[in-house]
Amino acid sequence: MADVVDVWMQQPNQRFMDQPWLETLVRWTNMSRRAPQLRATLDAMDEAGVRVGLLSAWHGPGGALITNDEVAELVAAHPDRFAGVATVDLTDPVRAVREVRRCVRNGFVGVRVVPWLWNLPPNDRRYYPVYVACVEEDVPFCTQIGHTGPRCPSEPGRPIPYLDEVLLDFPELVVVGGHVGYPWMAEVLSLATKYPNFHVDTSAYAVHRLPAELVEFMRDRGRTRVMFGSNYPMLTPAQALKQLPALELGVSAREAFLGGNARRVFALPN
Repeated sequence: MADVVDVWMQQPNQRFMDQPWLETLVRWTNMSRRAPQLRATLDAMDEAGVRVGLLSAWHGPGGALITNDEVAELVAAHPDRFAGVATVDLTDPVRAVREVRRCVRNGFVGVRVVPWLWNLPPNDRRYYPVYVACVEEDVPFCTQIGHTGPRCPSEPGRPIPYLDEVLLDFPELVVVGGHVGYPWMAEVLSLATKYPNFHVDTSAYAVHRLPAELVEFMRDRGRTRVMFGSNYPMLTPAQALKQLPALELGVSAREAFLGGNARRVFALPN
């Protein structure tokens, strides 16, 4: 298999796995509530040929779920296999900006805030200092688009008007929308056509379940704009990629989707 980068993974602790909003995902996926061992994560990556996984920190209104420092420790222990995606506390904008700078200057390759966790769409004023910091530190801002698996409101994940306004206000900001964006695929592809700095990742979806219009986009005009992600441990990379040939991607589109786009967008070494 070609070089594979998984742009949305977690190495969750038990605090994360105990969150009540995971109930629906546990029911759908038969995922264990027990936090996976690191060895199991590495084995899952190896099974699918994933060379590098981007590990996400998580912070919500109730506090840290997976801290940036926890992610940093994992990356330091396996720098050839992992890179870190930082997170911030939206309620403390000054500290959030300082945290973005601290993390990026210590090797993190992006920043992620999950809108449904905060019930705040990405055009809320509390995000804006974080966007400035991402532009200044030259890292992508990663978000979630589309409906939510957890029993939380889906509206914050709607692309238009929320992300549309952000991309208008911050033309230098690189944005990666994770979890595909269903059911608002027309809005997702509209933004991807309108804004060259907007990208999509396929995390939380097995590739054979991707919306047909996104697959068509990946094959041709959008081949540089879509990246592979699993959302591990909710879905393993092997489960996500099992039916990859069914997408009928050309060689260049396949290589770009699996790893080339991620290495370019997140400035990962080859």
